[in-house]
Order: sequence, then C-alpha cells, then structure tokens
Amino acid sequence: MGQDQTKQQIEKGLKLYQSNQTDKALHVWTKVLEKTSDPGGKFRVLGCLITAHSEMGKYKEMLKYALAQIDTAREMEDPDYLTEGYLNLARSNEKLCDFQKTVSYCKTCLNMQGTTVSLQLNGQVCLSMGNAFLGLSVFQKALESYEKALRYAHNNDDKMLECRVCCSLGNIYVQLKDYEKALFFPCKAAELVNDYGKSWSLKYRAMSQYHMSVAYRKLERLPDAMECCEESMKIALQHGDRPLQALCLLNFADIHRCRSDVDLCTLKVNCLSEGIFRSRGQQEELREQVVKFLQCVEELELYCGMCGESIGERNQQLQAMPCSHIFHLKCLQTNGTKGCPKCCQSSMKPGFV
Repeated sequence: MGQDQTKQQIEKGLKLYQSNQTDKALHVWTKVLEKTSDPGGKFRVLGCLITAHSEMGKYKEMLKYALAQIDTAREMEDPDYLTEGYLNLARSNEKLCDFQKTVSYCKTCLNMQGTTVSLQLNGQVCLSMGNAFLGLSVFQKALESYEKALRYAHNNDDKMLECRVCCSLGNIYVQLKDYEKALFFPCKAAELVNDYGKSWSLKYRAMSQYHMSVAYRKLERLPDAMECCEESMKIALQHGDRPLQALCLLNFADIHRCRSDVDLCTLKVNCLSEGIFRSRGQQEELREQVVKFLQCVEELELYCGMCGESIGERNQQLQAMPCSHIFHLKCLQTNGTKGCPKCCQSSMKPGFV
C-alpha cells in the first residue's frame, strides 16, 4: 500500500471513528498497519490507534501501539516524530498509573532540541507531566507544570490544550480541598468549549461537566452536581468514552451517598451500567447487569406499589407515605384516594423523595 492509498484509508477510518463506528474504524486502521509501506503513514495510523484505545480505556493496547510508534520514529530519525512518540509513551504510562515513567518520558520530550512541531507539543508534555506529579501527590510540581502548559496554550492560541489544563487544575484543587477554585477552572473549560465550537468540543464539554459535577458535590450543591454528571454521562455514552463513563458512575454513587440515598444509589449504578452494556451490544454483560438490577429491586422493594415499575431507574418524583410505602407521585395523583393504596393508612403529611 503506497503513500496516497495509506492516506485515503486513514481518512476513511477517521470518518468512521468520528461517526461513532469505532469497531469499523479500528478494522480499517489495523489493515493499513499490516499493508502500508509508507513509514509516515504507519506512524500516523499508530497515532489513531493510540487515541482510540485511550478513549476505550484499553491502556495496555494503547501502550503497545505507543511502543510500535516510537520504533517507527527511530527508524525515520525525525525529531518531530520522536517527540510525538515519546509524548504518547508518556500518556500511555500515565493512564497505567506508572507516573515515574511518565515524568521520565516527558523530560525526554522537553530535552529534545526543538523544531516548530516539537515546540508546539511542549504544552501537552507539561500537561502530562503535571498529571503524573498529581498522581504522585507532588502538588507543587504539578501546579508548576500546569502553569507552564497554560502559558504554551495561550502563546499558541491552543484552546483544546487550555481546556484540558483547566480540567486538570479543577482536579488538583479538589484534592487540595479548595473547592471554589475546583469549580472555577472546569467552568472556564466549559466556556472555552461553548465559545470555540470545533469538532473536539463535545468531548471536552463532557470532561468539563464531569469536573464541575465533582466540585459541586464537594460544595454540597447536589442538584447541580447531578445535572452536570448526567450531561457528562450522556455525551460519554454517545462517544463510547468508557473511562469517563466509569468516572461518572462513581460520581453518581458519591452524589447519592451524600444524599444518604444508598438504596437508590445502588439501583442507579446498576441501571446506568445496563445502559452502557446495551449501547455497546455486550449481551452477556447486559444480561448479568439486568439480573443484578432486578435482584436489587426485589431485595430492597424499590418499586412503585401501583404501576409496579422500579423506582430509581429514571429521574421521577416520588412520594413517601407515613406508613413507609413509596409510590410515583404521578401514580398517586391519578389514583384519587387520600390513603395509601397498599395498606389503606391515612396519608397525612407525605414526604417527597
């Protein structure tokens, strides 16, 4: 496969990937990797595979392709390709939580004497290094790296990088328990996304909404936290971003825990997990999750005594009777009785869940 054909097939894979046909895109790129004789094309398709596996949460596969990419860059003896290759190695090890290696590869990138492309990547290198220092709990060095990354973003007018750095700053201030700043930076990221409107914007909107949700939860603004987390999960599901889906599930659990709503928390997590497996067509995992969901409903008796549907599967207003029986508010409103439909006790002062 020559240079032109390689380029066409890579572009074909990108269009499939952008339309959420990930499996088809991976098939196209894998075939290109097997057949191409163009080293530049091979390097580029490896970059596509690295990005895709990162967003799928398959970090060992990501590292495998990053190692292949650095070998290709060494064969080409091109400093730009080498810098990008080492950056992808750093990112792969960051995802696998090998933060010492991440820092080492980032330093290798920064020590490379720069061409224009290499210098443009330095902001992303500083961001990855900051994330590694944060993972090592070296907060001062993490902040210094993020500040450098922000300077590169402003100097190069790189809105995507600025958005990513703002999300990471939100994360570090959560750990430092400065929750006002933890909210400020992802809000800034959300503004950048809304203003810029490029093809990457939806992905980073999901990221910023997640970090806003965490900050709102820490500030005990739970309705805002839930709204942002639901928005983030919705986009993550649309784009098959499995790591972000997992983070949202954990955040949903924490929000419900803050509400002391442990039973509904369990049900919500099972329901959302079911939706993820259904969207990906993973039938075995889907069946297992449906069984867990139904078992949870039965064990906790979390279902409406009138319509029989489970409580917590969707965001619906509930009404609790003094006798402790719970119903959908809309079911009680259509029932027309003042007592509990299940045990006929008087409904003096129902509470709302």
